[in-house]
Amino acid sequence: MSLLSVENLRVTFPSDQGPVEVVRGLSFELGRERLGIVGESGSGKSMTGRAVMGLIASPGQVTADKLAFDGTDLRDMSESALRKLRGARMSMILQDPKFSLNPVIRIGAQIEEAMAVHGALTRSQRCARMLDALDAVRIDDPARVARLYPHEVSGGMGQRVMIAMMVVMEPALMIADEPTSALDVSVRGQVLDILDDLVKRRGMGLMLISHDLNMVARWCDRILVMYQGAIVEEIAAGQLYAATHPYTRGLVASLPRIDESRDRLPVLDRTAL
Repeated sequence: MSLLSVENLRVTFPSDQGPVEVVRGLSFELGRERLGIVGESGSGKSMTGRAVMGLIASPGQVTADKLAFDGTDLRDMSESALRKLRGARMSMILQDPKFSLNPVIRIGAQIEEAMAVHGALTRSQRCARMLDALDAVRIDDPARVARLYPHEVSGGMGQRVMIAMMVVMEPALMIADEPTSALDVSVRGQVLDILDDLVKRRGMGLMLISHDLNMVARWCDRILVMYQGAIVEEIAAGQLYAATHPYTRGLVASLPRIDESRDRLPVLDRTAL
């Protein structure tokens, strides 16, 4: 059985010119695998993840013929019921830890907060699991880092802290929205290795939202390509460079290569879409 089932998902916002659909009729299944979602800025990738998590606030509207997580219908679920799922069985890693972590609360306390809300653990048990989570994301001396404030750690370590916060409750589904966009190349590889280990060891389903086609092609199992709020192509990650849709071919062609001799990168031809 699929972990996440989505049919005809639509996200709409009002505007002066009338309702605007930013996600238009998405349908896909996610098992315990690594699913990549790629596309330009504004293609609806992040809105898709937020809609699944129930994070589209009014006046935005979310509709779907089916939106089910592990057999549970999410469409008519109350906000209090969604809160019990979010953080416990469904988690989302946002793009930049500087804007996701509370600057005036120590790192350890922020990680323990999720367990205090969702679990019935004692204070000592929460502390032990918090330190285990920091150790799982390969942070040296977790006890020292737990005492720090977010501004006292680097961007790469802040992203690891965010991952620890999301996995401490061992969720079944994780949505990662550009989790490596603010990181340098070496740290990016380490973060992806951590996520890969968590998917394989804990059997999570992962939805990876990214602009980086090369990274997604190397690391994911399947790829959904989005354009103007809709899925235009679904392809196995290893077959990305053999894609047939004009939009996907245009994205691939626009990627720079170290060994190329082109004077200018091609511009995406939208008249063919």
